[in-house]
Amino acid sequence: MSFLEVSGISVHEDGHTVLHNISFRQGEYEKIAIAGETGSGKSTLLQTIAGLVQPSAGQVTFEDQRVIGPHDKLVPGHAGIAYLSQQYELPPFLRVEQVLRYANALQGDQAETLYEVCRISHLLQRKTNQLSGGERQRIALARLLSTWPDLLLLDEPYSNLDKGHKEMLKEVIHDITERLAITCILISHDPHDTLSWADRIIVLKGGQIVQQGTPEQVYRQPVDEYTAALFGSYNLIPAAAADSFTAIPGISPQSRDLLIRPESFRLTTAEATAVTATVSKVTFFGGFYELEAQLPGRAVTLKTSQQPPAVGSQVYLTVAPEDVWYL
Repeated sequence: MSFLEVSGISVHEDGHTVLHNISFRQGEYEKIAIAGETGSGKSTLLQTIAGLVQPSAGQVTFEDQRVIGPHDKLVPGHAGIAYLSQQYELPPFLRVEQVLRYANALQGDQAETLYEVCRISHLLQRKTNQLSGGERQRIALARLLSTWPDLLLLDEPYSNLDKGHKEMLKEVIHDITERLAITCILISHDPHDTLSWADRIIVLKGGQIVQQGTPEQVYRQPVDEYTAALFGSYNLIPAAAADSFTAIPGISPQSRDLLIRPESFRLTTAEATAVTATVSKVTFFGGFYELEAQLPGRAVTLKTSQQPPAVGSQVYLTVAPEDVWYL
């Protein structure tokens, strides 16, 4: 049985193509993160999977049943799929236990487990207008999970949360997948949220999939500069300036641009296979230093935990061939 299959989904709204020919499969318990710049179609894709947006073409199949869009269903949505939007709402002035009781379809022990997983057991007697944003979100999530769905869709769950509530929500989502055995798809702009969590990342650009793979693949082997930028800082060495790297064994630009992450550079001693550079800036970030170094015709950024050389010093850089990506 196929768990989730998205087949040729396109969405057109007001003469504008929001999604174009999106296809992928998700296995049960596989954690998928969707990444892309604002307006790339991430939220629309989740809403289409949830049965809240009508596709113009293609179909979504969940557990071998077609997900019917809102044009063909009186009450939008699909049994077994839960969607938490960025605009979640709770009834005002009610106690949390009342809000959850009205939505709860679980038996006693299951409900207690759910409240424990969502870290809200201590909030049950509080009124909804007395809660912080992070607490309100976890209660909205618990209310949604009271139907015990098989698939949970999370649309930017970490946005607008302070560090403490964000870390707590990460623990909650981990327990949802591990303790409750609920499969998740998650959207986040922060690469730290997706790279450390997902089994697979799908990258959207202009409503189309441009790359999908493991977190390590999309980080170390991005198909283009757009994808590289989504997951952290990088150095793009134009083909015209890439000749200085040919002395490093295993690197052969062949008139192609090179993409190298800052942490991939290594400071080394003077040797024939190293690239010579001059340090132009040093910045301390607590756990590491960030250096800006000038190569012939190009400045690069590198990260090091070593004591950095002084500005103006000559340094020698090397990089492993497997950490260089050709564009």
